[in-house]
Amino acid sequence: MKTERPYVICHMISSLDGKIDGDYFDMPEILEVRNASNKIREQFNCNAVIYGAVTMANTYAEGYIKNLHASPKHCKRENHIADSDVQNFFIAIDPQGSIKYDSKYIEKRGRPKSHIVVALTESVSDGYINYLRNLDISYIFAGKNALNYEKLMRTLKNELKIERVILSGGGIVNWTFLQAGMIDELSIIICPATDGSRNVATIFDRSPFSLDDKPISFNLIGVQTLPGNGIWLKYIPKS
Repeated sequence: MKTERPYVICHMISSLDGKIDGDYFDMPEILEVRNASNKIREQFNCNAVIYGAVTMANTYAEGYIKNLHASPKHCKRENHIADSDVQNFFIAIDPQGSIKYDSKYIEKRGRPKSHIVVALTESVSDGYINYLRNLDISYIFAGKNALNYEKLMRTLKNELKIERVILSGGGIVNWTFLQAGMIDELSIIICPATDGSRNVATIFDRSPFSLDDKPISFNLIGVQTLPGNGIWLKYIPKS
């Protein structure tokens, strides 16, 4: 039930050909649209944002960890919620533990200072758990070998009191949340630019490991033009 988890808004910036990353992001022509998107994010009144491992590592964290030291002892698979002086959260979907951090907080790219929470499975190595503990980074176990999104979202609400969250990719994470019935609203900012690349993520990308995924349709609930020739589209998934 939705009342047992946070309300999820998938909010993405896209090129005209559906790409959520690429060279077009650096074009001065889309700066107005990007600024409008940031203002819209503030309207959502969410104090948490969810990113996949690739987006988190390449955009907000310090890349991927290398030469991880093995833990001298077994680490219990129990949630760790660190003390924090902020009530904003970056949730990193990182089931096997791969992202490198330099602090338990992130304050980059115009985002407010936020408390990192890593979503793990129990198959993560003891060494990575110990790495997070040494930095006092919060982590949540949500599944044994594969991530259980329902369990993750219940934990975010019950232990961190998160009521509303923005989901911002990448494409595989967005698709997985959609297939799990965990997206309540889809917000797409269309930029007046194209990318053309065949190797760039789109808003929704099916995982190569997906077996039972199915197409999902939406109802349009809003259309709005934005400064800089952008368009804001709002949808909700059909039940």
